[in-house]
Amino acid sequence: MRISRGRCLLPALLKRRGWSQSEYARRTGRSQRMISHFCRNERVMQPEDIHIACLMLDCDESELHEWIVNEQAADDF
Repeated sequence: MRISRGRCLLPALLKRRGWSQSEYARRTGRSQRMISHFCRNERVMQPEDIHIACLMLDCDESELHEWIVNEQAADDF
């Protein structure tokens, strides 16, 4: 089995909280540009980014991205 990271769900979590990307950037100390990259799936969140997002947005790591599960990965044969 293989699991891969899909689309970033940060925009939906920010909307749920009522925060803009700019507000989230200010609160986390990350640049607005970097937050925009995450939201547009142009950059992958690093473990530190994931951890702070979970703390600030009261979510689990699994809620930050869509997860793609391949039940029959080539390595399993």
